[in-house]
Formats: sequence, C-alpha cells, structure tokens
Amino acid sequence: MPRNMSFALTTKQAREKTKTVTRRLGWWFLKPGDIVQQVEKGMGLKKGEKIKRIHLIRIVHTRREPLEAMFCNVGYGLTECQKEGFPDKNPEWFVRMFARHNKCRIGTEVNRVEFEYL
Repeated sequence: MPRNMSFALTTKQAREKTKTVTRRLGWWFLKPGDIVQQVEKGMGLKKGEKIKRIHLIRIVHTRREPLEAMFCNVGYGLTECQKEGFPDKNPEWFVRMFARHNKCRIGTEVNRVEFEYL
C-alpha cells in the first residue's frame, strides 16, 4: 500500500495533473521508482471524515536544495513555478507562499520531488 502524500494547498493542480514537482520539508526517504498516493488532506481529518484520494504518482527524482534557489536564478524559478502548477506566478510569490504555509525561512533546505502520474 503506497504512502499518502497531502496536496492540500495544490489539490486543483494535482487533480488537473498540471503539477509535476512538489517541495517538502521532509520525505527524505523517497527514491526514484517509489509509488505514492496523492491525497487532498492527510492529517487533521475530523471525526468521520475520510481521506480523498487524487492520483497515484511515481517518484522520478529527488534532491535537496535551498528554497531560495528559485529566485536566485529567475529562469529556473519560472520553470519551477510552472512545474509546481503555478504558471502565472513568479518565483518570489511561490517561495514566500511556501515559507508562510510551512513556517520556514526562505533559506531552508527543502526536498524537491519530481514525479509522474500513473
């Protein structure tokens, strides 16, 4: 049974399969070939609430990088925004949104996880 990975902030992008990269503060154990179940929300479910599955994904590549790498190289950042499912946003917006929601600093090392839909 695959592990569940929450896509609470990017449910729409996951459902539409416009997201092929996700950044995490954990999940360091992932390796290429691992299968993961995308879910809308994995924690904080109310009594009687069930997990809503989205898609199965296969991990293609993972690497550690500072979150701020997205706006140290604007071209890279714009490409990454698109892969994250935000083609109309800029790298600064994405980095600040990620840091705010994950309560971390822009220099925090994150796990960049690239995946494909099954």
